[in-house]
This record gives sequence, structure tokens and C-alpha cells, in this order.
Amino acid sequence: MSTTSSVPTVTLNNGVEIPQLGFGVFQIPPADTKAATATALEIGYRHIDTAEMYGNEEGVGQAVRESGIPREEIFVTSKLNNGFHEPEAAAAAFQRTLETLDLGYVDLFLMHWPLPGVGDFVETWKAMEHMYEGGKVRAIGVSNFKQHHLNRLLAETTVVPAANQIEIHPYLTQDDMREYDREHSIATEAWSPIAQGKVLDDAVIERIARRVDRSTAQVVLRWHIQRGDIVFPKSVTPERVRANFELFDFELSDADMSEITALNRDERTGPDPDHFNYIPS
Repeated sequence: MSTTSSVPTVTLNNGVEIPQLGFGVFQIPPADTKAATATALEIGYRHIDTAEMYGNEEGVGQAVRESGIPREEIFVTSKLNNGFHEPEAAAAAFQRTLETLDLGYVDLFLMHWPLPGVGDFVETWKAMEHMYEGGKVRAIGVSNFKQHHLNRLLAETTVVPAANQIEIHPYLTQDDMREYDREHSIATEAWSPIAQGKVLDDAVIERIARRVDRSTAQVVLRWHIQRGDIVFPKSVTPERVRANFELFDFELSDADMSEITALNRDERTGPDPDHFNYIPS
């Protein structure tokens, strides 16, 4: 069985290391989050991805605190709620995240969406730079940013985002965006890595899975790992959480990788960041 030592790390542009495979808690009900996170930590995950908008930071914090694992061995990401992009509101929201997680600090804090029709994400990013300077977050980054959004940040602010968390899966490979991130020393994280299950019955992926004697989900997650994506699949089923962790004792061939990448349709399961301006009520 895979162990934590088998999970590679990615070094962010400020020297902080993040495990390439993590556990996501998106859409896990708050009442179930502590148990789900505890299961993931028991299996060997050391990277947990949450967000204020998920409503389950508290359960993540409880599981980490009660795990018996030293805090510095667990990488925790959270994200700025869309409703708090004004600089003062962003600072207060970050403080609430610190208090809700109750872990002393956050390893990575992301701006969840650029919200181009709502405010000025550059001013929000400047507020996040102040958070970074304050020492309670080890790295700051963005989520759902496109090239033109990042171009503005790079031109108008000081800190280069450590990571860009975007939707990536075999039907939305985002190769141009990933290359842009690479050229600017921004790590790429993949959310919706199996397209909410839509890619799992693809004939190409099924054929490869039969050949390597793995599940289609494991094949897709392994594809992400070999591409260099940081990935954090979500499940509340312990068997599936364990299976999602067992990715490091097999490899896909170059031909397998190319075939899966060729499935790209530029097909999103989530909204287009250029038109998404949702503010939670």
C-alpha cells in the first residue's frame, strides 16, 4: 500500500513544499467533514483543501488537531469567500478562517474567484499580500484565474501567486493555462479532476484501466500526477478515499498519457471565470 513518503511534493515559488496529492472537502456536509478528513489523514493524506464558502473549515481543523500528527506535517489550504473582496473585508475574512480552522496558521490561502464584474481583484490581491506579510499564511495564490487576470496581477502587484487552482480533467486539459503558469513559476492545481465522474466511462480511459489493472478514477488521477498537476480528489467513501491515494505504484506510458490528453473538448463542468460573479447571500 502507498505511504505518505511516496507522495511527491511540489515546491512553490517561495520555497514552501506542497504534497502533490491531497484530499478535497468540497460539497462534504459540515457534519461529515471531521470524520471524512480524519479518515483521509489515517490513510496517509497530508494535504487538505477547504474553503470558507464550503462551510466546513471547522471540521477540517478539528480533524487535524485531533489527528496526533504534528501540525507542520499537514498542508492546509483555504480560500477567500467571494463576498469579502473589499480589502478590509478580506482581512477580516482571513482572520475568521484562522479562528475557524484554529490551527495557528494556513499553509496556502487562495482568492477563490476573480469576480471580474464585481470589484477589482487587484485590490483584493494587495490585501492578500498584507496577509502574507503578517506571517499567518505560508503562501498565497489564486483560483480560477485566466491568463489575462494573472497578467494584471503580475503587472500591478508585488507577490507572484504561488498557485493557480483551476478546473482540469481529460475533457478540459487547460494546456495553455498550465504552460502560462509554468512560465511564471505558478504551480497549477486541478479541481474537478475527474469532471464530476463524467470521464470515468470514457472508452479510452476504460481501455487503459483494463491494461494497467486499475480503476478509471485511478488512471485519471495518475494522469494528473504525471503531468505535474497538484490534485485533491474528494470522496466520503473510505474505500474510494484509499483507492484515490494508491497512485504511486504504477505508471502510465507516454502513449497512455497522450491518448488521455487528446480527449480534450474544452468542456467545463463548472462556470467560466470570465462570467462568474456569484456572491453568496
